[in-house]
Amino acid sequence: MDVSENVIITTLKGKEVLSNPFLNKGTAFTKEEREELGLDGLLPPRVLTLEEQVNRAYEQYSMRTTDLFKNGLLYDLYNRNVVLFYRLLKDHLAEMLPIIYTPTVGEAIQKYSHSYRRPGGLYLSIDDPDGVEKAFNNLSLPKNGIDLIVVTDSESILGIGDQGVGGINIAIGKLAVYTAAAGIDPSRVLPIMLDVGTNNQALIADPIYIGNKFPRVRGQRYDEFIDIFVHTARKFFPEVLIHWEDLGNVNARKIMDKYGNESLTFNDDIQGTGAVTLAAIMSALKITGDSLKDQRIVVFGPGAAGIGNADQIVDVMILEGLTKEEAYERFWAIDYRGLLTDVTEDVLEFQKPYVRKAEEVKDWDRNEDGIISLQETVQRVKPTILIGTSGQAGAFTEEIIKEMAKHVEHPMIMPMSNPTALAEAIPENLIKWTEGKALIATGSPFADVNYNGITYEIGQSNNAFVFPGLGLGAIVAKAEFISKGMFAAAANAVARMTDTSTPGASLLPSIDKLHEVSEYVAIEVVNAAIFEGIAKADIADTEASVADAMWEPVYKEIKSVGMWTRI
Repeated sequence: MDVSENVIITTLKGKEVLSNPFLNKGTAFTKEEREELGLDGLLPPRVLTLEEQVNRAYEQYSMRTTDLFKNGLLYDLYNRNVVLFYRLLKDHLAEMLPIIYTPTVGEAIQKYSHSYRRPGGLYLSIDDPDGVEKAFNNLSLPKNGIDLIVVTDSESILGIGDQGVGGINIAIGKLAVYTAAAGIDPSRVLPIMLDVGTNNQALIADPIYIGNKFPRVRGQRYDEFIDIFVHTARKFFPEVLIHWEDLGNVNARKIMDKYGNESLTFNDDIQGTGAVTLAAIMSALKITGDSLKDQRIVVFGPGAAGIGNADQIVDVMILEGLTKEEAYERFWAIDYRGLLTDVTEDVLEFQKPYVRKAEEVKDWDRNEDGIISLQETVQRVKPTILIGTSGQAGAFTEEIIKEMAKHVEHPMIMPMSNPTALAEAIPENLIKWTEGKALIATGSPFADVNYNGITYEIGQSNNAFVFPGLGLGAIVAKAEFISKGMFAAAANAVARMTDTSTPGASLLPSIDKLHEVSEYVAIEVVNAAIFEGIAKADIADTEASVADAMWEPVYKEIKSVGMWTRI
């Protein structure tokens, strides 16, 4: 298949054309195309426009009674007609994003083996490391034929944990958002599942489960498998961006420490989450008029996402003039062991910069288990920002929030855990407990809150505001790696796209503006890469380069190679 700006040349004929989702137009094939491609009699006679097809597809979508059925319908459509899928998605993005992505994708992942229809990318098994290169070769793609890979080992999917082979759906969902939001060419992306086993006993006991049923592999054998994957991916696609998704805390950090500064890669749970949280904080600071470097921040749940948030904030505090040590001093991290200190046992390597000195808190109250609680920490620290990434529903109690609000005019409160049932607090309560003064962003979608005549829009700290534009910018720039400056540029771009001038305004843009936000993020990311000297692309006009790289869901003319004349 040869693709020019307006024409696709193919050797396929008849049903082979209809079976290829990147070629199939269904009833939109013109009479001339039908004759040339051998489609006469294989389609109903009437030719429909893309707009008419979108209307019919949306009617079919609206008839589905559950979100999971809607998810299945959309991906069945994708597997038949890629252009129609993305045009439908683009026209109804705010409505359909929760269906193709979080939260509905979580349910689809859990039911993956039972609802399996067709393969969705590459499935690489740790039991067959020698087969990794063969799998890439079986794609039959040219060198650098893929711009973007989203890869997972499915250990820590959303808020539902180890989901084994079903994790391929999170990679597929992420790539759909990349294309819908930032226009990354869907024919140049690849979802990958690294099947290293599962510790989910329900999957192991399920006779229909289609992944590896042995316990999840860890340690040296896992590390070697990751190395094989990374080197093989770069052998076939040297300029590819590798996006890591939903790995466990330890492996996620280890992989980024090894590959993050030597190749084009990032972990969305660590760095993407951090960037969108930073964007919400930067928007809140426009309201308070304060500086980031002057904030006191409590992170409740210092796992990959929680420390990812902290790391992004630290990087910008340093840009504002603090030393690294001074920036770390602005944080207090709390998990199931209470406040982390330098005498807390089994602190993970990536958490160590955020532990407090035991001497500093020797006079603080402890519970019967010797733990310094979130309540005690809030009373002592008087934080300006409270971030929740714990997965503990209701952890931000009325007593804690009212204590925080005693000392801060506009407390920034961010219950980031998802899905919705795991949120540390409900925005309606936060508004009530702080008498409307709280500045809130959440990890899951929540309805607006009406309080004392003001409508408070609750901004969702959705990574979709960052990763599509970040990825597009990195690809356009042909960046050597994704730098701290590029992440900061992405966060600042999102904040600049947020209007906080009216009371109750959201701290993040409307999802309706996702396409516009993603394009602006990409532009700022490219500019940052150029400024830092890590862009390998020769770019004279950043805005034009980004716009030219954005794929649009429109039908191109399709011609048979046998009748090809140069266009």
